[in-house]
Amino acid sequence: MSPGLRWRKFVSGFMLTMTGLCALVSVSVLFLILGYLVYHGGTSISWNFFTKLPAPVGESGGGMANAIVGSGKLLLLATLFGVPVGFLGAIYLAEFSGGTTAFVVRYAADLLNGVPSIVIGMFAYSLAVLPFKHFSTLAGGFALGLMMIPITLRSTEEFLRSVPNALREASMALGASKWKTITSVIVPAAYRGILTAILLAFARVAGETAPLLFTALGNSFWSPGWHQPTASLPVMIFTYAIAPYDDWHRQAWAAGLVLLGLILVINIVARAILSRGMAVPRS
Repeated sequence: MSPGLRWRKFVSGFMLTMTGLCALVSVSVLFLILGYLVYHGGTSISWNFFTKLPAPVGESGGGMANAIVGSGKLLLLATLFGVPVGFLGAIYLAEFSGGTTAFVVRYAADLLNGVPSIVIGMFAYSLAVLPFKHFSTLAGGFALGLMMIPITLRSTEEFLRSVPNALREASMALGASKWKTITSVIVPAAYRGILTAILLAFARVAGETAPLLFTALGNSFWSPGWHQPTASLPVMIFTYAIAPYDDWHRQAWAAGLVLLGLILVINIVARAILSRGMAVPRS
């Protein structure tokens, strides 16, 4: 074997080993975090954690039922606000926009996606809190919805553009209008990808804390309606983690475990949907 061939084989084997090692480290970080959460918070997971209100300072036990319900309400509002805007914007970019307009909208969406979440919280605070003189669930949902828009828009656009042009041409050739083609052919063909984009955007905002500190604030009790401050898991984790009480620290670890489990489930579902490929509409 020539020296050059031996060197190439050495370099190939070395790089293969390094890439495998880096992949192992990347996966190990996730399992390390998950294991750390299970070790510290697993003992605090109980039925009371999901059904009881937080216990007063000095008393052990209690739960985060109000924060779980509050997070659900906030994410529902965020989805109702952010997903339609992102979805319709993606349709415009994929099917109607010209070169210059599409570039500007995509660039603006990418910039919005890169804006720090605390800046989004300040913006939502100025629009949805200051004029009404109080924090609210609506303000928190508005802040999270703003963060969902660019993720939903850019991901949905890519899935819509991946639909073969032959489907568009066949629909138009049969006399269907542009909007009829979009609603009856293109969207059904890309629905798995669109659903994946929504789930990924949902998972992206589920753990955000900074925007909620400026908008929804927090609450130690139930928050009926939509115009009052409400508790949420990320804010409760932050509040309990910086408190000087050991029981609150255990509750914070447990809440972190629940939140990470939710995000993992959403990502697994999104990957499972996307792995099934694109749906082709049938007559």
